[in-house]
Amino acid sequence: MNPQLRDLSGRRVVVMGLGHFGGGIAAARWLCAAGARVTVTDLAGAEKLAESLEQLKGLPITWRLGGHDPADLQGCDLLVVSPAVPKDRSEFVRQAVQRGVPLSSEMNLFIERCPVRRVVGVTGSAGKSTTTAMIGSILQAAVRAGLARRAWIGGNIGHSLLPDLTDMRPEDLMVLELSSFQLEDLDALAWSPPRALITNIRPNHLDRHGTLEAYAAAKLNIVRHQSPHDVVIIPAGDPELRRRLEDAGAGPRLREAAFDPAFAGVVHPPGAHNRANAALAIAAARSLDLPDDVIRAGLDGFAGLPHRLEFIAERDGVRYYNDSKSTTPESTRLAIDAFESPVIVLVGGRDKGMSFDELGEYMAHNARAVIGYGEMGPFILQIVRRHVPPGTAAVRQAAGLDEAVRLARSLASPGDVVVLSPACTSYDLFANYEERGAAFRRLVLAG
Repeated sequence: MNPQLRDLSGRRVVVMGLGHFGGGIAAARWLCAAGARVTVTDLAGAEKLAESLEQLKGLPITWRLGGHDPADLQGCDLLVVSPAVPKDRSEFVRQAVQRGVPLSSEMNLFIERCPVRRVVGVTGSAGKSTTTAMIGSILQAAVRAGLARRAWIGGNIGHSLLPDLTDMRPEDLMVLELSSFQLEDLDALAWSPPRALITNIRPNHLDRHGTLEAYAAAKLNIVRHQSPHDVVIIPAGDPELRRRLEDAGAGPRLREAAFDPAFAGVVHPPGAHNRANAALAIAAARSLDLPDDVIRAGLDGFAGLPHRLEFIAERDGVRYYNDSKSTTPESTRLAIDAFESPVIVLVGGRDKGMSFDELGEYMAHNARAVIGYGEMGPFILQIVRRHVPPGTAAVRQAAGLDEAVRLARSLASPGDVVVLSPACTSYDLFANYEERGAAFRRLVLAG
């Protein structure tokens, strides 16, 4: 850390990108508490950001909404940029760099000041949130067993840990979910977690990164700055991921995790992919020297994440699951694979620059019905129709999520599963995947 910026009291700090999630909001609140003179700037206007603004009501913040004004960079000591901002395409960021203004982010502010030594970092294209939460549940079980003072769970999983810094101690336990955007930022600190988990690397966020190789390079920052004594944990049987890590110099630190059948009775979320997630969580816990009885108790207490294969209800013998957090073709395929019953899948939303060819063919042969909605619905269904054998999967287009649920209900028979697993972002119709999942829940429960 720049020693001049350790104490931010009285410093002029601009937060770029307030958004609707916790990062920008938490950063602005924490900076105010640290005594900084805070300006928040966002391309969105006050009406669109009303909920976020309400959370910061009464704080001494200068607001610049509906656009970025370069005048705010005059005398600026630090620019805190949301990970969602593509820095290489932002004129505001370019001008900040040109003026010599240091850049940071909510996660970087935290890592620079975090005292905890026993940290597990988790990344991947699919499964990272569930794996993070599983590890978190195990760490909490360790606290209950008297093996640690506190356990902290945060990062991209949705909870900023900045406000908790003063309560942390070096001997605590911590797990952080780290996105490719956050890992891009963390590279500037030359920091990687001492225990790194990578669930997989598949095409994702190509609208931002451009290529799979650029995306993978960002993900691999999770190991790039480790010491020789640190650990990298990956699933067993992923030779491509192993090759990438060996090329990055992490080969000597690699551990491959296969599922231990002794834990079969305590992994509750359905699907082989969740057993793979549990294998990683078990390996991470064992790398922290936690005993198997504590690991078992932690896994047994983990029922799953909201919006990730979340059971909603059974109606007329049909089970409904909310997998709104699925925003990639890979995660939607995993959702279909999680069930032995016939699956009716709802797909659609906004594109992230990814290919749907493999998913479309897979759904044509493995789903009982595919219902498309939103911006990408028609495009995905075109691919499904090219591969669907005559007289097999039903393929239907819906105008919106409400019609998609009605169609699913009309097509389903007792014993079927209906799952919202969109394979796309929510931004065409909803503010975020949580809002989309909540809408699906309401529609199911209203039926």
